[in-house]
Amino acid sequence: MEFTAKELARILNGTVDGDAEVKIDSFAKIENGKPGKLSFFANPKYEQFVYTSEASIILVNKDFVPRGTVKPTMIRVDDAYTAVAELLRYVKNMNSQYKRHRGLLCRIAFSAKLGRKVYVGSFTSIGKHCIIGDRTKIFENVYIGENTRIGKDCIIYPGVRIYPGMVIGDNVILHANCVIGSDGFGNAPQDDGSWKKIEHLGNVIIGDRVEIGANTTVDRAEMESTIIGNGVKIDNLCQIAHNVQIGDNTVMAALVGIAGSTKIGRNCIIAGQVGIAGHLTIADNTTIGAQAGVIGNVRKSGEKLLGMPAIDINNYMRSYAVFRRNGK
Repeated sequence: MEFTAKELARILNGTVDGDAEVKIDSFAKIENGKPGKLSFFANPKYEQFVYTSEASIILVNKDFVPRGTVKPTMIRVDDAYTAVAELLRYVKNMNSQYKRHRGLLCRIAFSAKLGRKVYVGSFTSIGKHCIIGDRTKIFENVYIGENTRIGKDCIIYPGVRIYPGMVIGDNVILHANCVIGSDGFGNAPQDDGSWKKIEHLGNVIIGDRVEIGANTTVDRAEMESTIIGNGVKIDNLCQIAHNVQIGDNTVMAALVGIAGSTKIGRNCIIAGQVGIAGHLTIADNTTIGAQAGVIGNVRKSGEKLLGMPAIDINNYMRSYAVFRRNGK
């Protein structure tokens, strides 16, 4: 790739402050900027590097007022962090080759229906009556069970396992070795102390623009569906149990575990290592801090929680001050 500042400004709907003809051919963090590289400045903690960077171009917010000399050409955009994400996506799409491909020893059932320019990697298996949308790319060693529907422009990375009967929307990314549709942890206690498995006959429904990280599992419902809403982003190593529902545009970081039949609202932010008990309801716009344990319903939209058990973050911080004082 190679872009001039003028071309980047056009792509990102920005304005050039400096040499419009300077060129870049790769990206770098602002603290590692070198000639020919593009960096971005979005976090105030990194402002010092704006004045020392050797990068050729830096993306900055439109309202940024330098407090010193800036050597690189600046491209001013509405939001530098969003702009660099858009640019990375633009470059990736430029490099993507949407072409029909069938890898070595892949197995595609005769009754499966594949759209235009679908890529199927080597040793991948696609079961009976599956439907795969246009331009979806399925990498090597993927298993897709029968009667599964996958939308268009999806990316299924190596080692993904999708059980039969799953429904996946458009523009979904499933990272390596994630599992969609495994049985939930349902076992009934018996009089003799043993446990009897409860069969899971439901499925998982994943909306559009969802991204699910490596080694994350989303369990199928006992009945009906486990539902992942549109725009949801789930990090690596998360566990979504049976019959869970996650609202649109909710994000969660690594090692989150959500127990069965809990309903998570829209636009929630769930930090790493959060545990959420089963059969709860979490309101829209809830933020849950790292390592919090949620054991009760969250009924009010916009709450911020921290601690175990999780409580309002302001109450937690006051309590923490007492803990520290008493611990000395």
